[in-house]
Amino acid sequence: MVIRPMRRIAPAPRIAVAWRAAAIAIAIATSGGCRTTSIGAPGASGAWLGTWGTAPQLTEPANLPPAPGLDGGTLRQVARVSVGGRRLRVRFSNEFGDGPLTIAAAHIAVADSGSAIDPRTGRALAFGGASSITIPAGGSILSDPLPFTLEPLSRVAVTLRFGEVPEAVTGHPGSRTTSYLVHGGGDPAAADLPGAVPVVHWYVWTGIDVVDDGRGAAVAVLGNSITDGRGSGTDRQNRWPDELARRLQADPRTTRVAVLNQGIGGNCVLRACLGPSALARLDRDVLGQSGVRWLVVLEGINDVGQARGAEGSAAVARDLVAAYREIAARARARGIRIYGATLLPFGGSFYDAPEREAARQEVNRWIRAGGGFDAVIDLDAALRDPAHPERLRPEADTGDHLHPNEAGHRMIAEAVDLALFADRAAPPPSSGIGRRR
Repeated sequence: MVIRPMRRIAPAPRIAVAWRAAAIAIAIATSGGCRTTSIGAPGASGAWLGTWGTAPQLTEPANLPPAPGLDGGTLRQVARVSVGGRRLRVRFSNEFGDGPLTIAAAHIAVADSGSAIDPRTGRALAFGGASSITIPAGGSILSDPLPFTLEPLSRVAVTLRFGEVPEAVTGHPGSRTTSYLVHGGGDPAAADLPGAVPVVHWYVWTGIDVVDDGRGAAVAVLGNSITDGRGSGTDRQNRWPDELARRLQADPRTTRVAVLNQGIGGNCVLRACLGPSALARLDRDVLGQSGVRWLVVLEGINDVGQARGAEGSAAVARDLVAAYREIAARARARGIRIYGATLLPFGGSFYDAPEREAARQEVNRWIRAGGGFDAVIDLDAALRDPAHPERLRPEADTGDHLHPNEAGHRMIAEAVDLALFADRAAPPPSSGIGRRR
């Protein structure tokens, strides 16, 4: 089966440091939306809800090595979902491909250790009833809905046998999760893949949706490397959104709240750094996801950290405020509540400079007091060193003074007031960290 391509997201244009609100409006107007084609039969009664997702980008040698021989190979990829379900569909993307990509066979199962799966749970995925599909360059597809018992916080493996694969492959570098590649063959339904090559990236696979009974909703987190999991452990599933998902599952009020980690390492809000800018990818990574009711924005540190001089830093601070307002307006137009997280300290890091610290403080003042968000999650207050507030707490610092370590990721998740996600009708009152505006 072959499907039509979706309309590509146009990256936000590269701009001078003195970029202003007018330029932000232009970027939004030209950014486009991500169209995903569903070619399968309708789902069972109920609404679709995203339970796991990742933000795709172009394979770039500086960040994501070119796909290591996917042509004709079999790739088993693992992820941990947030909420469970009894019926699902799977998302795949060739958005950044420079040619067609063929999935010759696809399979899903509960993951075991390493490259092993529980074969009793395995099911073949289909696309419009067909076992294979060719996705054109720029295309993105959903599998047919499939009965499948998916437990909350469980690990699931999606295994793809590829046919033709383009040179430019859509993927996500920051998986912090090992995938397993068998060159030149392999059975996607095999209980294990002995001799498979470990690859710590995700390719082509971008999400899982489940059918919800109407009680569930998703929180999407738009961010950079901190959200993507820099400083967390490989195969430990302890990025701060993972830790937040654990907390939500442990609270009876929020067991049907899913978490979608839409962080991209090295990402910027105002321009294309690594991956499309936050402004350019908002439609695809947040508004185009299933069942999103809340958006948490923790992004802007790369914009501030790459500003040049006092004038440039001040301009970036102003432009970030304008961008946050635009993101909030676009989210609210879709009925999504938006929560702003303050930027973490970076004193002592390679971003450290007095004018950049002043810009960070200016942005955080606006987040706390500007009224632009429905609630504030004050991560700066939660993770700054009381003795040196321009720096991360030592116990939360990886050592680069920019990225939180595993303890820091737990501290971020613990700083989020779960009451923000407990009331489906309106943002609940709260106080302190995570307070409602």
